[in-house]
Amino acid sequence: MAESFSNRHGYRSAAAEITVHEDAPENLRYAIPLIGQDIGMSPSAMRRIICQVLLVPPDRNNWSEHPNIWEEVVGLLADCPWYKVYDIAEAFHTALAQGFNDNASRFDGRLNQFFVENGIGWHMNDGQIVYRGSEAFTGATQEAVEILEHTGRSAAAREIHEALRDISRRPEPDVTGAIQHACAAMEATARDLAGDSKATFGQLVKRLDLPKPLDTAAEKLWGYASNNARHGLEGQQVDTPEAELVVSVACAVCTYLAKRAVI
Repeated sequence: MAESFSNRHGYRSAAAEITVHEDAPENLRYAIPLIGQDIGMSPSAMRRIICQVLLVPPDRNNWSEHPNIWEEVVGLLADCPWYKVYDIAEAFHTALAQGFNDNASRFDGRLNQFFVENGIGWHMNDGQIVYRGSEAFTGATQEAVEILEHTGRSAAAREIHEALRDISRRPEPDVTGAIQHACAAMEATARDLAGDSKATFGQLVKRLDLPKPLDTAAEKLWGYASNNARHGLEGQQVDTPEAELVVSVACAVCTYLAKRAVI
């Protein structure tokens, strides 16, 4: 498919407010096969993947790609449970990655653009659909992973991936797990900078020479995570927006420390 006018000239719709998490709206169910078809997937290839995910047989009476198999693909996606729609999207990416990686990345890009424009709180990252929060949350986590991996701090980057995986869990996100992993990423980054593999972040704060009042804020963030996520005080519950905030700040601290080490 030739590049569209909007892509050639850089026009994008404004990001819609996130209103969808535990659902797969009708327009998403139809968009996934449309994107696959535009990238070059045949209806029969899509049907094979969908049937594998749903564990259902294909309709043997459908032979022609259009309209029969195409309509079967659309019908299967329209009728399956909402979470299976995201399983199918991941399976499409896996199949595309086995051929031309550029096609897999194009699928990611088109799908993520659809998510943003339609207020769907998910994001495809390297073939896995993960939680998408506010713009600040998404930006902070993505930048942190990129800079940590670029500077060789793979352990800290893995902790952020785990934080995203926890906050993406359904039906109930593991918000305390997300906070623990985000702060573990902060601790791993600080240990690497200080050359001390055993000290806790709370012990390392004063050795990191953070500008004031960032040093106090980082120390209090660590204390918050310890009290609310690690020890789980009775009667205290952390909601998803609160977890988003903590993960975002922890990622920002990781990014700052990693960038400063490069300078």
